[in-house]
Amino acid sequence: MQEPTITADLIAAHGLKPDEYDRILSIIGRAPSFTELGIFSAMWNEHCSYKSSKKWLRTLPTDGPQVICGPGENAGVVDIGDGQAVVFKMESHNHPSYIEPHQGAATGIGGILRDVFTMGARPIAAMDSLSFGRPEHPKTPHLVKGVVEGIGAYGNAFGVPNVGGEVRFHRSYDGNCLVNAFAAGLADADGIFYSAASGVGMPVVYLGAKTGRDGVGGATMASAEFDDTIEDKRPTVQVGDPFTEKCLLEACLELMASGAVISIQDMGAAGLTCSAVEMGDKGGLGIRLQLDAVPQRETNMTAYEMMLSESQERMLMVLKPEKEAEARAIFEKWDLDFAIVGETIAEDRFLILHGNDVKADLPLSKLSSSAPEYDRPWIETPAARPCAPLPPIRPVEALRKLIGSPSYAHKGWVWQQYDTQVGADTIRRPGLGAGVVRVHGTRKALAFTADVTPRYVRANPVEGGKQAVAEAFRNLCAVGALPLATTDNLNFGNPEKPEIMGQLVGAIKGIGEACRALDFPIVSGNVSLYNETDGTGILPTPTIGGVGLIDDLSNLIAGLPSEGDIAILIGTTQGHLGQSALAAEAFGIETGDAPPVDLAAERRHGEFIRANRAHLRAATDLSDGGLGLAAFEMAEAAGIGLRLDSDDIAGLYAEDQARYLVACDAEGAAALLRGAEAAGVSAAQVGSFGGVAVQMGEDAGDLADLSRLYRSAFASAIGSDRPDHA
Repeated sequence: MQEPTITADLIAAHGLKPDEYDRILSIIGRAPSFTELGIFSAMWNEHCSYKSSKKWLRTLPTDGPQVICGPGENAGVVDIGDGQAVVFKMESHNHPSYIEPHQGAATGIGGILRDVFTMGARPIAAMDSLSFGRPEHPKTPHLVKGVVEGIGAYGNAFGVPNVGGEVRFHRSYDGNCLVNAFAAGLADADGIFYSAASGVGMPVVYLGAKTGRDGVGGATMASAEFDDTIEDKRPTVQVGDPFTEKCLLEACLELMASGAVISIQDMGAAGLTCSAVEMGDKGGLGIRLQLDAVPQRETNMTAYEMMLSESQERMLMVLKPEKEAEARAIFEKWDLDFAIVGETIAEDRFLILHGNDVKADLPLSKLSSSAPEYDRPWIETPAARPCAPLPPIRPVEALRKLIGSPSYAHKGWVWQQYDTQVGADTIRRPGLGAGVVRVHGTRKALAFTADVTPRYVRANPVEGGKQAVAEAFRNLCAVGALPLATTDNLNFGNPEKPEIMGQLVGAIKGIGEACRALDFPIVSGNVSLYNETDGTGILPTPTIGGVGLIDDLSNLIAGLPSEGDIAILIGTTQGHLGQSALAAEAFGIETGDAPPVDLAAERRHGEFIRANRAHLRAATDLSDGGLGLAAFEMAEAAGIGLRLDSDDIAGLYAEDQARYLVACDAEGAAALLRGAEAAGVSAAQVGSFGGVAVQMGEDAGDLADLSRLYRSAFASAIGSDRPDHA
């Protein structure tokens, strides 16, 4: 095949700026081949190189006594005692999911699962943070149905419980939904596998499914804005097979146990290119590949296509040569491909052969660690204008506005399509706060949550970044878990716009401050930029995935309130309604500042909740919708009514931070209030649970009526009873 001539248009189509192309010329001293251009494009795009964010990501806290492996590997690793570790990461599949919702979301799950088991961990939990446009937008119902179906189809078939997450709707996501997938797994703390190659002349082995043309250019596509040519990008979306992935998991874990693995890397973004380069670069070695040996499921594939394919369910490994026969037998048993496709070399070279032709010969180190790094200009987000007083509204009507909105309605329609119980270790399913999964065969459990409030981040990136971390911290504390570490998925618009870059910088500053104050380090993550359509960006959405440890199941807080229980509010209410859910959903008002985050209070109140768990029947943090929404959700889950003493709208629906609502029996309430006074923690009785009404001051509504609205609003908003013809 005649390779295309390198032109300015071809360079631009690969997402490379003229100065970046000039940099390529200076590195290799000649014009690149077509395959080499594709390799540079893949390695230097935003999705793989983090060229706009590296400078700021380095400021995040990543260490702690519990951290075994921080950012830089496929996933983060944290010690959970008894020789065990939890391995976890969150990653975006935003662009593919908008183009082809089912496959885009499905392969997002597949990719994040591979990131976990590449480290030697067996996946035990998944979560998703999903952001969609307005329900009335013509494409939104199609996207919601396709994404949820794709997540369920892949995760259920693979066999991992989906235990938590969040779903929101906002007009800013009309043309660019967000699909952030999280996975966690268990491994022996001394049995973690890393990606750095070692040893010269070691075989480089291709594992898993065959390579096709699906996903070619996927990483570059994910680093570009959308416009009216969006449908043309459909071929860049990968196609996944969860049953092959399950076989790959079992084969990899068996292979790792055999002692054959020197290093291993999943083939994700940029496929064979990125996995080979990262293994070589981390080990200070070169890589030679012979593409004729690559298992292919399509005919006449070019070197360019094989190097940039993002076909799923594939791994790359550096193998101990003496273990070849044993390793091959394992993969043949699982009906997977096993092919030696190259070797490690001493020279700093990435040498790609196809037949007798050299298709690429590049300095390997210049492709990854020497990728461009930008200190982009940024503008600090201006201080938000105060929020005007909200129009009058009765407390129960305010509640109706919230629970009738798909962002705050019951999400059963979503998570009931997921297998939440596979593995039989799920203790707390989605629906209320953090999900909880037992560490199999022990008395320990792990809690998982994903949190961010994008409205806050837009109004005040620093406080919004702090709040996302603080909310994750609270959700873990509310189930009795000690917060261990976080993973972040930073979703923003075009970083070349100083105001957008300012949002990213501010959010990272806030996230870093909160993680340091709460001993809650970032151990893995992902940055997704250029989330824009026709020049309009999404709300800044830096999602925080939090993981916590319950050292003994007796310390779990996962009950529901009972008839006659007392409702106690932990924390101080100032009445902050700026950027609140009530203002947005009841009145369409998105003004004011984000609520301030007192990190010392967050820590103090979280520690108080965990220390006093024996007195609590149930607990939840207060976030969107404040006390009114949290109390209703807690009561409704238990099938009982509630009475809150006040009908003050600010007191009920303010979103002041560092607050929890707990349910206690009379004896527990008395002990908790005494303990709070002794600890200097604000705590007050605010009502009680029971009956068949939802009463706030003198205003009341029927629980059954409100429950029907709450449990039907999501499906109604997306027209789930209508066929999807999009």
